[in-house]
Amino acid sequence: MKKLNLFFFLIMAFSLAYGQKDQYNFYFKTWNFLKYYHPDLASGKTDPDSLFLATIEKMNDQSDADFVIRVLTEKLNNQFPGAPVKDEAKDVLSVNQNFNWYQRNKSISAEHKTLLDNIYGHRFIASSTKKDQQEADKSKNQFPKDQNLPLPYRLLIMAKFQGSIDYLYPHKYLMGKDSDSYFLELLNKAIKCTSRKDFEIILAKAAAKMEDTHAFKFYDQLQYKNEIYHRLYYPPFDYVVFDDHLLVTRIVLPEKISKSHIRIGDKITEINGKSIRQIVKEKQELISASNKETLLYMISDYQKNLIWPDNLAQKELKIQSEDHKNHTEKVDFTDFKNKEDLAKVTEYIKEKFRKNDNYKMDHKDIAYFKIHDVIRLADNISDDQQDAHMEQIFKEATSKKAIVFDMRGYPDWGGFVFHYVYKYFSPVENHFGLYYEPNIKNRGTYTPISYAIFGHYYPNIENKKVHPYNGKVFIIVNPETLSMSEWNTMNLQNVFPQAITMGQKTAGADGDIVTEPLAAGYNLVFTGNGIFYYDKTQTQKVGVKINEVIRYKDEDIIQKRDLELERILKALK
Repeated sequence: MKKLNLFFFLIMAFSLAYGQKDQYNFYFKTWNFLKYYHPDLASGKTDPDSLFLATIEKMNDQSDADFVIRVLTEKLNNQFPGAPVKDEAKDVLSVNQNFNWYQRNKSISAEHKTLLDNIYGHRFIASSTKKDQQEADKSKNQFPKDQNLPLPYRLLIMAKFQGSIDYLYPHKYLMGKDSDSYFLELLNKAIKCTSRKDFEIILAKAAAKMEDTHAFKFYDQLQYKNEIYHRLYYPPFDYVVFDDHLLVTRIVLPEKISKSHIRIGDKITEINGKSIRQIVKEKQELISASNKETLLYMISDYQKNLIWPDNLAQKELKIQSEDHKNHTEKVDFTDFKNKEDLAKVTEYIKEKFRKNDNYKMDHKDIAYFKIHDVIRLADNISDDQQDAHMEQIFKEATSKKAIVFDMRGYPDWGGFVFHYVYKYFSPVENHFGLYYEPNIKNRGTYTPISYAIFGHYYPNIENKKVHPYNGKVFIIVNPETLSMSEWNTMNLQNVFPQAITMGQKTAGADGDIVTEPLAAGYNLVFTGNGIFYYDKTQTQKVGVKINEVIRYKDEDIIQKRDLELERILKALK
């Protein structure tokens, strides 16, 4: 009988949690709808977070849809003078907007459906969405880092996650078809979780589901990031992550592996019994990246140290040597309590950055521009001489057989491509893309910025002269080609129609970013604009158009080859 009672109790507890999950989900949908449309909340007259925290504890498994709507709206001004909002924008990106959750909900009274329709019809119109983004205060952590957040705050964060995706993320429609059910499962776990670490795992999974490289760094905000991502110990070797193996590229701490048979060029195929393919899949559930290539590139970063499957100081590695023989080695990793190891690793990372920064193509027939190192072109040049100086640089570039734009990095000078390349080389009109911004008259939809608005596509330059270049143009890209670098690449592709874009898939996250304060010190950062090619080709997730995809093999990396440069030199012969 006791077993029967226990079984009955468990069934009832599960049903209660499941019911709460559904009720909270409907509450989130209603609250976010009011937050972005109701004049009281969207204008800031009433603080949405305060309304949430004041009413969420009234919810239980018996709270039906009408009760939720009534509780959230009863203290708001629901009398709307004036005519409904008219949105006459054309070519609107509205695929994300979906109100079926209330319009087709048979459990909601006609009265409440009419109320929500009226709120939407008389929705608040902001003067600018960018102002809201710039002035949004970042969330502050008011709780000890080792304390599990109270349930109302966990629910508030989950609700704001959902609202950010529904109303602020233009690429929601590219998320997986299981996203809604996945979020419901995460919500259920958030309700029941008993530790801050467990809740942060839930947050990491929610951000990862966006599949947006702009949200990649969300992991860095987590209090338990080292434990969650198993970053407590560093390996004594550097590596590159592939789908099914780690390639050892450098021995960083030789004394740590003196007793093992690990060499540069070895392939690690398993770590503590887990295949690399399985580990990468697990990381994909915790790290936001727009595409698989970018994820692999990001978790190959030695400094980030994100690839390991556990927090053990010693790891058993299954290794395939260059002679294709397999063996297993136990390797001691290091933590930075060891000051000597810390000093060696720090110097290694600094040297790696120095080599990357100093890299350039030095060839008499090539004019080479590295996008994250173009500001030096204007070093020690006064403002009144800068135009003439840049014109001379490009005049010299046109005397070369080829111009190379290396876009493997983030622009350190926004005006280089946007202003100076355009000024010297481009026709007056340079319509290279479509840029959708949030629609201030209808949040959750997006409208294209007019080409007449200077500052997004090209500057307004009076008496502009064009200097056509008929030589070869090469644009090099990889996953470091992110956001403005992708936008600049699209620009260059249009300025130089003969250009050959080569390399690997780019980060697939173009456009301005949105920073949405959640609560308790967490801030969600993600792509806030829809960017497309002029022919409406998608760029989010897929990256820029590439003429020649270049894939590096293990031996290419070990030999430190630059396959793009080799391809360019071959084309010049």
